[in-house]
Formats: sequence, C-alpha cells, structure tokens
Amino acid sequence: MTPPVMPPVTSPVTPLVSLAGVSKSFAGVRVLKDVDFDVLPGEVHALLGENGAGKSTLIKVIAGVHAPDGGTITIGERELAAVTPRDAVEGGIATVYQELLLFPELSVAENVFLGHAPTRGLGRLDWTQMRRRARQLLDSLDSHDLDVDAKVGTLSVANRQRVEIAKALSQNARVLIMDEPTAALADADVRRLMDVVRRLRARGVGIVYVSHKLPEIFELADRVTVLRDGALIGTKPIAEVTEQSLVAMMVGREIDHLFPKPEPAIRETVLKVEGLACGDRFRDVSFELRRGEILGMAGLVGSGRTEVALTIFGITPATAGTIELEGRPVAITSPRHACDLGIAYVPEDRGLQGLVRPMTIAQNVSMASLRKVATGIFIRFADEALRAAASIKQLGTRARGPDQVVGQLSGGNQQKVVLGKWLETNPRILIMDEPTRGIDVGAKSEIHALMGRLAQEGMAILMISSELPEVLGMSDRVLVMHAGRLVAAIDRADANPESVGAAMAGAAAQEAA
Repeated sequence: MTPPVMPPVTSPVTPLVSLAGVSKSFAGVRVLKDVDFDVLPGEVHALLGENGAGKSTLIKVIAGVHAPDGGTITIGERELAAVTPRDAVEGGIATVYQELLLFPELSVAENVFLGHAPTRGLGRLDWTQMRRRARQLLDSLDSHDLDVDAKVGTLSVANRQRVEIAKALSQNARVLIMDEPTAALADADVRRLMDVVRRLRARGVGIVYVSHKLPEIFELADRVTVLRDGALIGTKPIAEVTEQSLVAMMVGREIDHLFPKPEPAIRETVLKVEGLACGDRFRDVSFELRRGEILGMAGLVGSGRTEVALTIFGITPATAGTIELEGRPVAITSPRHACDLGIAYVPEDRGLQGLVRPMTIAQNVSMASLRKVATGIFIRFADEALRAAASIKQLGTRARGPDQVVGQLSGGNQQKVVLGKWLETNPRILIMDEPTRGIDVGAKSEIHALMGRLAQEGMAILMISSELPEVLGMSDRVLVMHAGRLVAAIDRADANPESVGAAMAGAAAQEAA
C-alpha cells in the first residue's frame, strides 16, 4: 500500500519585530492598552486609527522614543522590556516621520550618512566613497534624478522624503516605519513613493505604513491593524476587510455619509472676482461665490489654487483685476482688512499658519477677534473662556476645556479650533484650504457636516482641496485651476472624476487654446 503523500511542513515566518501586551500612559492617561503588533519580512503592515488612537505612541515605542509601562518588545530573537534608540538602530528599525528630520544646509549625501559617514586614514571623511554610496542608494530607489551634492533645503518635499528613506537604508534598515508619508505630496509624487514602497517590500523589508488615506492602504497593504482609544481592535489580512468595515473599526460606528451634503439654499452673489491676477502666481481668474454655496476649487499642487485664496484674503494683494463684495468694489490690502469685510481664511497648514500650539484653546479661539473680549489693552479672561467653551460645544471639539493646550489635541480637533477662531469673527465668506488634510475619517465626516450646516445657514464657502472625492462630494460647483489659470467651471451634476481630472491635467486649457 502506497503511503499517503504528506504536505511539506512550513515553519512560520519569524517577525522582524513584535510587541506583546504593550501599554503606555502619560500623566496618568493610558494611551496604549495591552497592544499586540508585529511586522513580517517583506510585508506592508498598515496601522490605522483616528487621531488620538495611539498610532504615534506605538511607533515611537518601536523606535525607542518612548519606553512602555508594560509588555515586551522582541527584535528578531532579542526580547526587551523597552527599546532604546540604539537598540532600534542596531535592530534595523528606522522611522520616516511626517516632519522630516533633515538638515537643509547639508547636501543629500551628507544627510544620508550623517552620524555614520565613511572614513579613511586618521578618521578623515571619505567624501568620494560617501557620494558613491549615496548615489547607489538613491539609484536603488529609482531616484536617478537626485543630485547627491544638492542642498536638501532646495529639494521638494517628495525628494526630501526619498533622501530620508535612503538615509534609513544606509543603516541597513530591515523595518521601515512611515508616518503619513503622502500627507503633503502631489498625486504624481504619491505614485512614485508607492513604487518605492513596493520595491522595498520585494527586498524583504518590513514596512509599517501609517496613513489616513484608505485607497493607499488597499493598494499597498498586506495586513492592517486598527487601534481605537489606545486599544487593539483587530489585525486582519487586507483581503478580509472593506473600506466600510475599516471605518467602523476605527470610529466604533458606521459612517453612512463621509460627505453629508445637504440640499443647498443658494442665494445672491456675495463675492465676485473679475480678471484677478497676482504677479506670475496666477492671472485672469474670474468667478462668483453665492450665499449658501460650497464652491470647490481643484487643481494640482502649484496650479495657483492657494495663491487665489491668499489674494482674496489680502496676504498677497492683487496686481490686476477687481474684487466685489455684495456688488461693491473693494481693494483688499491686508488680512485685517479682509476680516473687517467679513472674510475668514482657514489655511492649508494649521500647525504653522492657523494655530499657536503652545497656547490654550481659549487663547487661540479669541486670537482673530480680541476686540470682543478686551477692554482697552486688558483681556477679559472670563469672557474669553466662555466664548471658547461655546465654540467647543458648537463644533463638537473633544477637549478637557478651554484651558487645554492646543498642541495636546488630535489633528481633527486642532482643525476645529482653527474653525472656531474664524467663526468668532462672524464671517460672510469662509475660505477653507485643505479643510481635512491629515485628519482621520471620523473627523473628516464631522468637518464636512459642519461645512454643510454653515452653508445652509447662509455662509458662502470657498473650499480648496487636493482630494478629488472631497471636491466632488461637497461642492455645489467645481472650479479647476491649471498653471495659474482658471480652466473650467463645472456644475455639481456634471462633475465627475473624469471631467475634473482632465481639467486638472490641463485638457480644458488645451481645448480652449
């Protein structure tokens, strides 16, 4: 009798790094609660969760920035109670943070090998070898266009990011943690970065990929882990989840409408710009914005979208054209003048331009409307706190109270503080530049609902966004910028990814020519 053929025995893959029962608290608040997590060779393991879910703390525990209060961390075969930065480097763990840690005045090669540059004879730097090895690393990332002698400060965000990845690989990284790597990238740069991620995965590098952008997760990830309120909700193969199920895991409830757009009640024209220009930034821009309308403005990075907003808000005054508010011509010369005219601007970079993060919610909320809470040069702190408390309630901001420091809030709640600050000025026109960039899906839904509610109350909203689903989901009309010109104005009924995408790429401009 022929013995049965037994299947080959396959040994399980040993994780490059694994965490078991890891906990962490700050000032008595538990931000990680008995979390298990691991990274396998040659996989992209996505780490998801709302802002404040514990993602940043978890990756900093792996990188040796924070020591956990409990649990164990195993790097290869080595079990540790806590990882130091040296342990992480020796274990082949490298992190590319959202805020890139590079020196702008040093060259690409110098940044790549900072702290471990090749030397020769008496400890002298071997510049030739350093440039050659930097070149090899960049070529391995398909970055042949990057000059190893270029100063990092002259590079785009996308190119600086590739330098940071080359820097990680120069230390023989086997685990690469990427924290929101595409948050500030244009679409073309996102595609290129994703190609780099695939290239690294094929080499056996384990990648922890932190992102709020679910389409990227489904395109890249092999497994996904979701955290909520510091606790592990689950780890699953990407094939076993859907976008809707991931959202439910992250927020603890179903989100039926990511773009809760109510029926508009569009009324008279509030803002009219005609032939507007600002030097070589943009030219010949004309459009109208009406009460109760959300007017979307789309375009690739560098198309002139933000520049139009800066001119309407008086930061870079117009060099040609006219601006009318409710039929009256105005020459807006400064942000203060724009505020007095009833225009508010929520900027693209809330951290640098929208908030003073070491200050409290109350101080930030009152910043653009100090005259309401001041008597002469003296601020009435009780009034300031009352207004901030009302803003927190109105916007659903998750915070301990008006005296909480803004820097302690999640990204979505920081964005609500920026909104609260400008709503205190009682604007007629609200310009929102990238209103949901870098915030989680639950907070996005809340911001979108707020925009819809403000529009229904009669506010005129100009929304600038790089996210095409957001533009299509929230806009009553869509304006498209390309190369400093307004190339298309599309009604909501006719706006779709094909029509808007073609205009963003310049097709409309070419046809017009």
